[in-house]
Amino acid sequence: MEIRTAAVLGAGTMGSGIAQVCALAGCVTRLYDVTLARAEAGCALIAKSLQKGVEKGKVAPADRETAIARIRPCTDLAEAVEGADLVVEAAPEDLDLKRKLFRSISAPAPPHAILATNTSSLPVARIAEAATRPERVLGMHFFNPVPVMKLLELVAGEKTSPATLDAARAFGERIGKEVIVVKDAPGFASSRLGICLGMEAIRMVEQGIASAADIDKAMVFGYGHPMGPLRLTDLVGLDVRLAIGEHLARALQAPHFEPPALLRTMVAEGRLGKKSGRGFYEWKE
Repeated sequence: MEIRTAAVLGAGTMGSGIAQVCALAGCVTRLYDVTLARAEAGCALIAKSLQKGVEKGKVAPADRETAIARIRPCTDLAEAVEGADLVVEAAPEDLDLKRKLFRSISAPAPPHAILATNTSSLPVARIAEAATRPERVLGMHFFNPVPVMKLLELVAGEKTSPATLDAARAFGERIGKEVIVVKDAPGFASSRLGICLGMEAIRMVEQGIASAADIDKAMVFGYGHPMGPLRLTDLVGLDVRLAIGEHLARALQAPHFEPPALLRTMVAEGRLGKKSGRGFYEWKE
């Protein structure tokens, strides 16, 4: 199955990044959000990201213009998914919201379409229940920033068909990702490991063991991680990591996933990381 048309539901940081790689791979791409302003803001993020790619010599100027021309902002959900070969939901980590979206797109999306969720921790099977064709549903977990990060984690739900998984794997390789396949278990592989490390790093800051910068340096220079867990938390968003930590603590009955009080306090104060300008680090444009 060749994917020629893609629909991305959610024009935030993740959604815009997914739309960008789809368009660069030659797909006609529709970027959906609930308001035109949000959808157009996502398109502006893509244009800015592609321009940075041009300046760094990673994207040809002609490819930038062609990719931008392939992307269309959209506010009609049925129109966004009509005729799409691939639909990727990139809404916030809210199970009810995701189920509502999959229920809404089941009829207007073509029978052959791959229906993917970009969830980083929620059960794919529960999301697939809301679709009329659960065999076409799987997790396609991208990483932030999508155009740069090489990993694509495919999550096979209980009813995901082999054909759906094969088509998703082929598309992941087409857009230049290293593809892994995991079972539909809480946290999958990446979030389960990453959140465990991240929560422990936050507890160490909370206990005054070391500064955020020094904890991050320990993992970068001692273990070869490209980025420390606290800087990564700032990039992902402290609110996002809080939600994932709470979910994994409940699902796995494991105290090491329980979010530390410091994380809850920072989120309550609006210190969400890069998107708010302040988290464990200060962020300036």
